[in-house]
Formats: sequence, structure tokens, C-alpha cells
Amino acid sequence: MSFGARLRAATAARGALCVGIDPHPELLTGWGLPVDPAGLERFALTCVEALTGEVAVVKPQSAFFEAFGSRGVAVLERVISAARAAGALVLVDAKRGDIGSTMAAYARAYLADGSPLAGDAVTLSPYLGFGSLEPALDLAESTGRGVFVLALTSNPQGAAVQRATGPDGRAVAQSIVDAAAARGVGVVIAGNVGDPGLDLSNLGGPILAPGFGAQGGTPADLRRAFGDRLPQVLPTTSRDVLRHGPDPAALRAAACRVRDSLAAVL
Repeated sequence: MSFGARLRAATAARGALCVGIDPHPELLTGWGLPVDPAGLERFALTCVEALTGEVAVVKPQSAFFEAFGSRGVAVLERVISAARAAGALVLVDAKRGDIGSTMAAYARAYLADGSPLAGDAVTLSPYLGFGSLEPALDLAESTGRGVFVLALTSNPQGAAVQRATGPDGRAVAQSIVDAAAARGVGVVIAGNVGDPGLDLSNLGGPILAPGFGAQGGTPADLRRAFGDRLPQVLPTTSRDVLRHGPDPAALRAAACRVRDSLAAVL
């Protein structure tokens, strides 16, 4: 089954919500855990235990694992394996983007069959040129995995590049959306920026919408931002859920509340 088909099945069964697994040092401390590989592992696997039976997608943020070196990456590998075994889709939030053989190597790491870092999908950055992502897009297509390409992000600093106008008169973000539509892949468009000002009419892939929850986005904002494209939207939140740890039942309940608050809108 393609990633798109798996995602549709997962959201139909569990609702359209992606919860980030972001082991930020402040969250580890807030959970009473040491900021070391042991604390990282306990945090991340508690999230897997609590969330994977309730939400369609979990999104481990690779950087927070890489910060602990090889032991942290080993924890990320266990999280990916355990979450997939539990029935959730895994979106590895790596935001990789490079050129040539380096991009091909990133593609093998996150999209190749047999790679311990390969989940069901990965986030990629197109800001070395959308064409630089071709090795990853080709490999994702052949292995049935998904790709979400950054188009319009929730950080204020991104607007200077993403909303800039290119030589053809289109905003850079629009050119990325159009290229993603042509390849049938997903995009990342913030759900907390009001009307994104983008033509999404040709976009067939899913839309990952960060900025929901702790970053200020609400279900009503999603409706205003995406309109008739709402069925393609996968809202994502992290801190709104993770702050309820370390109790797995409290984490699970928080995720269910967020999921249910979105159901009426989506």
C-alpha cells in the first residue's frame, strides 16, 4: 500500500492528528527525568506506549535524539520500530535537504527498505532547489514511503524566503506547492498563519499543518487556512500533549482531547 493509502486508512480509523515526540531538555526535566540517553529513552518510549494506540501518526523530531550522539540515534531507531509495530504511522521529522550524492545518502537513511531510521515518511527541505530532492522522491515512490516538503512554515523568520517572489512572479512557497503537486507528495504549511495565500487546488498529497496548539493555532484557524482542502490536512501538535507526562494515561487522554476537538472541524 502506498503511504497516501496508509495515511487515509489511519486517519479514518483514529482521526486526523499527528503528535510529535519531541524530547526537549525542558520536557525531560519537567517529567523528572535526567537529560541524558537514559532519560531520553524513558521519555520517548513512554510516548510510544501512550500514543500509538490512539493517534494516526507520531512524529519523532530527529534533532532531539541526535543531540545525544550515537546513543540518542539508537533510541530513535527503537522508537521508530516500536511505534510502527504498535500500529501507528511514523513521520520522521528530519528536514533533510542537500544535493547530489549527499541527498541520495539521506534518502537511503530515511526512505530505504531495511534502514533502521526509515519510518513511513520523512520531512524534507527544498531550499537548495526542489529538484535537489529527486533522489528522495524517487526512492520514496519505489518503497511506498511518504515525503512532506517544507513550503510555508510556522516560524516568523521563514517568511522572508518563503513569501519572497521568484522570477516568474510566484511566491517561493507557491512554487514549492506546485512542484509537490506535480510529484504527488505532501507539503508542510503552517496552520497558525491565517490565510496562507497559496493556491492549493492542484495539490493531491497530504498537508502537514504545524502551529496548532501551543503555537497558537486553533481548529477554527485550520478551517480559515485550508477551506475545502481540510480533508487533506494532518494537524500536528507536540507540547500541548507532551506537557501532560510522564503519566501514560494522562498523555493518552490529552491526545484524545486534541483529536476529538479537531474531529468536528476536519
